[in-house]
Amino acid sequence: MSEKECSSKATCDRESCEGCPSHQEPESLIEPLNSFSAIKKVIGVVSGKGGVGKSFVTASLAGAMKKKGYRVGILDADITGPSIPRMYGLHGPAKGSESGLFPIETKDGIQVMSVNLLMEDEEAPVVWRGPIIAGTVKQFWTDVIWGDLDYLFVDMPPGTGDVPLTVFQSIPVDGIVVVTSPQELVQMIVKKAYHMAQMMNIPVLGLVENYSYLKCPDCGKEIKLFGESHIDDVASELGVSMFGKLPLDPEYAKMVDEGAFEKVENNYLETGVTALENL
Repeated sequence: MSEKECSSKATCDRESCEGCPSHQEPESLIEPLNSFSAIKKVIGVVSGKGGVGKSFVTASLAGAMKKKGYRVGILDADITGPSIPRMYGLHGPAKGSESGLFPIETKDGIQVMSVNLLMEDEEAPVVWRGPIIAGTVKQFWTDVIWGDLDYLFVDMPPGTGDVPLTVFQSIPVDGIVVVTSPQELVQMIVKKAYHMAQMMNIPVLGLVENYSYLKCPDCGKEIKLFGESHIDDVASELGVSMFGKLPLDPEYAKMVDEGAFEKVENNYLETGVTALENL
């Protein structure tokens, strides 16, 4: 069939267009992984809004997989609000070679790369425009020597803006975990993250509810500080698994502030850990 015939609405159909010289498959935007790295699974951790403990969940999942014996890394894609290094007490500068940058290892053996590990002043604000931020995230994939990892967790900034879009388009994400809290806006917020993932053909692996309750230190009663949870209803409606519900625990906050996250014992995500193992 000629190109002229292919351009005719009367004769053009799916079968004929696939054989047309002018037909082209969409070009992949996936960036090449650093040649000295091999990563089996990439898991994005997202939230529809800030302040729900997304980085805490990222580190908790990474730590749980590490305790299972897997090789684990964390790519901190929250460029303007990085918190992963502080949680582990990590400080730069990260070292590099002609082949790329080396991540810094936590005390429990997790590989971490974050913009805070590249800056002279960790408290200096990152005042960059969107394209530069997106480019930095890509470089954390292409230029960092991750080595051999079973799981790389990507801690993304909140919302559905430039960076999540860049990650979904540039990195071969195997699935995402959505983090939320038990507030009335939860349904709308979770659905925004869910629908963005659907638009990008990224599987939503599960939901995590943080700040689900506060356990009374005297009687053990669960106090619902943010009201009754509706996350189970949302999970059922979307057909997504619940990875776990985390309490508001002052001990967690203390260890995070001390930069000793590796000491955190978080047993509330066992369902999620099993799901990731079976991915």
